[in-house]
Amino acid sequence: MDREKEKAARQFNCSPAEKSSFRCELISFGEVSRLSRLLARKIKATGYKPDLIIAIGRGGFVPGRLISDFLLFNELTTMKVEHYTRGAEMGAEARIKYPIPVDISGKKVLIVDDITDTGDTLSISVAYAQSLNPAEIKTAVLQHKTCSSFTPDFYAQKIIMWRWIIYPWARYEDLAGFAEKILGDRTLDIARIITEFKTRYEIGVREKELLEILQDLAERNEIERVETEKLVGWRVKGK
Repeated sequence: MDREKEKAARQFNCSPAEKSSFRCELISFGEVSRLSRLLARKIKATGYKPDLIIAIGRGGFVPGRLISDFLLFNELTTMKVEHYTRGAEMGAEARIKYPIPVDISGKKVLIVDDITDTGDTLSISVAYAQSLNPAEIKTAVLQHKTCSSFTPDFYAQKIIMWRWIIYPWARYEDLAGFAEKILGDRTLDIARIITEFKTRYEIGVREKELLEILQDLAERNEIERVETEKLVGWRVKGK
């Protein structure tokens, strides 16, 4: 199998991009704090002391801040890599959107993200950071999926059985993306959408929260409310 085929096979097995149904796990802020504290302890245990922490946006923003807190460390900056978008949709390839805004030449850096999924985000981040001539690069994530092509230096938890992880900072937009996927080319009422969240993604969604999401999508002109004698439902615009 050539490299491109290997990459395609890995991404299919490690990402939901081509799948219509997959298990999701909602992570609480309390669990994020626990994992961040554990990760900081693992970093300290090795004796590694970075000169700078770089949080990958947007998923690494909160973990980067928490880890810097648990390390009692103030030097924190960011960069942004785009890969996944709303509702677990994957872009064509990971790319640097906003570069590291400071000089890292000669410095020991710790690059932090929330999770390794395909591994592409950290791979491109490390390659980019290496081009800026740092003294040393280490990587850290809250959760590491074993299907990832990239293994970080530090992680708080290993995920062997694949599932899509929804962190609290991405919950709303992920649920919005899943709602649009559920609608597809159909018109569905609230009850049916809630049912499909459970059957397709193993997510329990409250009616109040879902209604707010649907209304926000309608304000963005992405879906529309449809009312007939038999149904009050929602559908994707243009379908």
